[in-house]
Amino acid sequence: PPYSEVSASRRPVAVYLETYGCQMNLSDAEIAWAILQKNGYTRTKELDEADVILLVTCSVREKAEQTIWNRLRHLKALKARRPRARVPLRIGILGCMAERLKEEILHREKLVDIVAGPDAYRDLPRLLAVAESGQQAANVLLSLDETYADILPVQTSAGGTTAFVSIMRGCDNMCSYCIVPFTRGRERSRPVASILQEVRLLSEQGVKEVTLLGQNVNSFRDTSEVQFQSAAAPALSRGFSTVYKAKPGGLRFAHLLDQVSRIDPEMRIRFTSPHPKDFPDEVLQLIQERHNICKQLHLPAQSGSTRVLEAMRRGYTREAYLELVQHVREAIPGVSLSSDFIAGFCGETEDDHQQTVSLLREVRYNVGFLFAYSMRQKTRAYHRLQDDVPADIKKRRLEELIAVFREEAARANEALVGRSQLVLVEGPSKRSASELCGRNDGNVKVIFPDAKTADAAGCEAAARARPGDYVLVKVTSATSQSLRGVLLCRTTLSRAAACC
Repeated sequence: PPYSEVSASRRPVAVYLETYGCQMNLSDAEIAWAILQKNGYTRTKELDEADVILLVTCSVREKAEQTIWNRLRHLKALKARRPRARVPLRIGILGCMAERLKEEILHREKLVDIVAGPDAYRDLPRLLAVAESGQQAANVLLSLDETYADILPVQTSAGGTTAFVSIMRGCDNMCSYCIVPFTRGRERSRPVASILQEVRLLSEQGVKEVTLLGQNVNSFRDTSEVQFQSAAAPALSRGFSTVYKAKPGGLRFAHLLDQVSRIDPEMRIRFTSPHPKDFPDEVLQLIQERHNICKQLHLPAQSGSTRVLEAMRRGYTREAYLELVQHVREAIPGVSLSSDFIAGFCGETEDDHQQTVSLLREVRYNVGFLFAYSMRQKTRAYHRLQDDVPADIKKRRLEELIAVFREEAARANEALVGRSQLVLVEGPSKRSASELCGRNDGNVKVIFPDAKTADAAGCEAAARARPGDYVLVKVTSATSQSLRGVLLCRTTLSRAAACC
């Protein structure tokens, strides 16, 4: 029976949500909560007050899953201590780990009551109703069309200055190391209209930065409108290929980015995570032209060795990647670049590793995400390749990559010393109550004093900057992780763009 019928006479059931892993999981937590809220559940931030504890999980590396198993051991003790007078505590595993390890999760220690994969959040009220009767319940069916387009997520990020908007789900790239196509299914995109509706709502709520989210955002393809079904597929970046045939038809990422950026000139637009193969010139041109699309691109390289890239099934060579980087930098002067790298992939030699080191030096990224390779069941690498780089060598190579990345990022950031940066204020600095922090256009953290400052237009009295304000900060020092500076004035995104 529907939740409202079985519990009309009781107090609302309190749900505690805990999120692990990527930004897509933060978005999924907001979708899951929107569904539960509509069905009469309440939210609690206190673990001890919860009747239902839901963990939104990650499977991308073994360490991520181990974190969840450790957390479940702690929750088992919490379940055992629960007073008999209260309703039994129910525990649920949501997301990628639920999809990958359904049987093991349900049978290991009989601790978990519900398991729901990334495409099963609409089913949460039914699953919880089954769990209330004392049975375990699971739904890990992957969908070819579920995008949760009609569900407006309930924003849970602190301060409400920034928000994530999911534009597509799944991935068709089938890189040999990656579990995502098996835990999140095939690519499918939300209708443009539903995305624009959500971004407009966020703008009305005062949100100043939106990040468009997907496993492969720039292969976005909305096929919901019949008149666009025959449109040609955009060309891939030069020297890049895919494991699948070109998909004609649909509204593409350039169209979506254009429409989203027109909604609010005072709202910054970012997007992640893209694949380097899907950067047609119209996307780069749009980023360069629009003052509110951040001049920052994530270009996940994964390795600097063509041989390893081939084993990873990335669809490009080192040379093609470097050519793209050069093209991006010519198209968007001053662009900030970030990337992902895997240390110690199957068959990686010392020479392959050194090629990755040299790529890090050559490109000089502002932001990097670097990890040791973790073999995942179901992937092509699991079936076809040997995880033959010893753990101690993976660790050493990862440490070398991190050291080189930090060295180069420090140089990239030091080039900004003496220059003014437009910063979106996020809130107090974690290390000092007398300082504020925010991010510049390139997504680098900027720390500056919390002091009264004038408005750039000179029409308002001096005042302290608040979360959601744009300020100009003159950079005085830099590290690989952040910039420090002095506050010049409060301003707006449009005014700052007009001055540049």
